[in-house]
Amino acid sequence: MVAYRIDRHSGVATHLQIVQQTKQALRLGRLRPGDRLPTAREVVEAIAVNPNTVLKAYRELEREGLVEARRGLGTFVRRGLGTAAGSPLRAELEDWTARARQSGLEREDVAALFTAVLDTHYPDHRTTPGPDPS
Repeated sequence: MVAYRIDRHSGVATHLQIVQQTKQALRLGRLRPGDRLPTAREVVEAIAVNPNTVLKAYRELEREGLVEARRGLGTFVRRGLGTAAGSPLRAELEDWTARARQSGLEREDVAALFTAVLDTHYPDHRTTPGPDPS
């Protein structure tokens, strides 16, 4: 099961954070086809958001064909995303992250560095303004 965490200072709408975190769980294999998402009530109790916000996120995931609502039963994963969880690159990233931490970089430093490199290699998918790669 996925446990959502909402960053109210991120500037990203709450329902989109739920969508993004669900997709991340799918990519990492934490959610698999057949798994049930937490009910709207469970999410509301866990992170204190409006039930309509949760339902809006689940509708978005349903429109994308990732989940399906089953009346009276809940919302279930229809399909996964990617294979990031089993990638050998994950081990390399784990090692790199450990070295970054040992060298004194804070979490925010690592995130900024990773985002800058990511934006260089995936320029069409920028989610936040980053440095000009030129």
